[in-house]
Amino acid sequence: MKLLPLDTPDRIALGAAWLGAPENAKWLDFGSGVEQVTPVMLKVMTQRDTHCVRLYTADDDAPAGVVGLSNIDRQFKTAGVWCVLGDKHKRGYSARAVSKMLTIGFTELGLNAVTCSTLEINEGARGIVDRLPFTFIGRLRQCHTIDGRPHDRLLYDMLASEHREI
Repeated sequence: MKLLPLDTPDRIALGAAWLGAPENAKWLDFGSGVEQVTPVMLKVMTQRDTHCVRLYTADDDAPAGVVGLSNIDRQFKTAGVWCVLGDKHKRGYSARAVSKMLTIGFTELGLNAVTCSTLEINEGARGIVDRLPFTFIGRLRQCHTIDGRPHDRLLYDMLASEHREI
């Protein structure tokens, strides 16, 4: 598996299509009322030092999804990690992609702590969090709406000293 930069129009378009797909977008919260990530928005994200976004591949080098660090704060040495499985036939790679992105964050970017969150009802994402040594730190109650129903968001964090790449 590889983490590839979003440095070509094809990779950016593929990443934006996956992030914008309804089955993925419903779980995401990019803030500021952003409902769908477009190729232009994703390109801008890749150019800002507050984001580190990569396309991840399966072992056969076929694209599988998008993983990123966002809200990178170099002063406080923190960020949030997120992941979207784009090709639903490539299950099993997301936890490894997040783990590799954490390695980049802790080693190359010098982060001390990384947070992540998932909706309580998102069993796939909760499985990824469970595979990695994240610590549950809290809950935002009824803060995310899907199909008109409010859901709780679960919050986790990890310190650099706790990370072991899988």
